[in-house]
Amino acid sequence: MFLVNYVRFVSLLLIGLTVALGGCEHTVPAGTGFDEVPFVAVTQIVEHPAWNAVREGIKDELAAAGYVAGDSLRWEWLSAQNNPATAARIADKYASARPNVIVAIAPLSAQSAAAATQRTPVIFAAVSDPVGTQLVKNIDNPGKNISGVRDLTSIDRQLALIKEILPEVSTLGVIYSVDSPHIEVDLIKTQAPLQGFTEVREIEVFSPAEVESAARSLVGSVDAFYVPQDKAGLTLEAVLQVGQDENVPVFSSDTEAAQKGAIASFSFSYYDIGRQTGAMVAKVLKGNRPEDIPVEFADVEQLSVNRAAAAAIGVAIPWAVVERADRVFE
Repeated sequence: MFLVNYVRFVSLLLIGLTVALGGCEHTVPAGTGFDEVPFVAVTQIVEHPAWNAVREGIKDELAAAGYVAGDSLRWEWLSAQNNPATAARIADKYASARPNVIVAIAPLSAQSAAAATQRTPVIFAAVSDPVGTQLVKNIDNPGKNISGVRDLTSIDRQLALIKEILPEVSTLGVIYSVDSPHIEVDLIKTQAPLQGFTEVREIEVFSPAEVESAARSLVGSVDAFYVPQDKAGLTLEAVLQVGQDENVPVFSSDTEAAQKGAIASFSFSYYDIGRQTGAMVAKVLKGNRPEDIPVEFADVEQLSVNRAAAAAIGVAIPWAVVERADRVFE
């Protein structure tokens, strides 16, 4: 009787934990044992459109490689609902389950997975600065049981684009959320003088309420705004509004920036990052070790321009830029 009650208790505890962890999905091939097919466990910091697209891209790429969830692959994912303690619990759970690969989407989930295991292969996705976050020793030789795909935009291309559209711009205002990848801001400051900018004025904001006043404080002292990636959505729309009000052009690496009203940007699809990550996971399933796989950059960037937003503030985007754009918003 004690054993029966104990088993019931453990079962209920596990069910309760799954509910507490938030969104999840289990796909296990019917009629097979867990050990008969590869097991991929995905830990995702929060259910966000960008991270969901990464997850779907991973799943689709694995299917294309012959690892089909529910058939030839055991697939499981859990969301930490943006809670660091929950991310750590998920990582511990997966480390104990010993899947073939743990896939960690976003920096906090990747750090939690790296802390939980030094044996199970870990592939991260959408981590801008894996060296700065101490996930890997260096990009070309990760050196541990972990590798993955970065989502750091090409800052030199972003700055060159601004100069091509507005050659007279010399002072750039950079407004970024505390949650933005600071490596992007650091690269802007490093690359700007090489691209002909004379000054970068930066302001870090900690809440949406600070953004408008921060942007307005720079009006008159900068020639253009640049907004780095901001997956929390704290900064872009408020800066766009100030830019429209004050006739200051706005550029950004946000994936939907041009559609929302930025003049132009290079950006990438998080679904494509997922596909790229899935290809790396497939390599591990086929026997490659993460420590032998160099960290990859997101390899597909799209140029988007918004001619209507530019015209509204008196900016004419050169036809050479429009011609080579992947997306044009009129």
